[in-house]
Amino acid sequence: MAALVERPDEAARDLDVALALMDLVRDDLQLSGTSGDQRTSDMEMRTAVRALERASARAGHEFKLPFRDHASWRSYWIRKGASGPGGWQARRDLLGDLFDSPYATMMSMQDRALDSTLMEAASEHDRLGWPEIDTEVGELRRHFRTARTPQDYRAVGNDCVHLAEALSRKVYIHEQHTPPGEDEPAVAKTKVRLDRYIEARLPGPENAEMRKFARATIELAQAVKHRGAPTRTEAGVVADAVIALANMLRRLAEHP
Repeated sequence: MAALVERPDEAARDLDVALALMDLVRDDLQLSGTSGDQRTSDMEMRTAVRALERASARAGHEFKLPFRDHASWRSYWIRKGASGPGGWQARRDLLGDLFDSPYATMMSMQDRALDSTLMEAASEHDRLGWPEIDTEVGELRRHFRTARTPQDYRAVGNDCVHLAEALSRKVYIHEQHTPPGEDEPAVAKTKVRLDRYIEARLPGPENAEMRKFARATIELAQAVKHRGAPTRTEAGVVADAVIALANMLRRLAEHP
């Protein structure tokens, strides 16, 4: 825990760390304030409080307590008139005054980070209507919401590659899109297959940008999948791009 005072946890976001520390600190302060027991020593509590302050500050919502450990917590509640018989409820209320509002604010920040991370289509439909593709998109969204580490973000890139291959499998029709005399390209040849499909739906040089977008999206997905330490931003960008590609292809399929 002492390391969190100096630097972020490589495996977790500061906001998540701050919320976890708030739970830990509050629970133990409440225990010592209502029953006289405690799970952490004064030294451990001082470290936890300092780590909480630092993590919350890095997360953009600094949280500070007017005491540092169990001993100073006791002095605090005595000054506030919460000692004596029946004072345990008053001490709970003191902790509520200190923790409830900041905790709710950080929970809202976490909810926004989890729920508003990937794009929503301009289409009036919540789902594409292609069951396999809708399943892949749902899994991609779920994995991105819970991703925390470079390994998780690399897995998001892998999800994007799988989604591109599912799109390749869905829209490409050998009899319509393969030039005469050629074998059908493998499903994994997503750039070739989607390029041919888009060209068939939107022929002409004036639509070259559509094909370029599909190729760039596939290349980006492959890059994030194989990158050593991709970031959440990089994973989010490629996830947004491949979801946009899925919606573009669905729109092309609806309108000849």
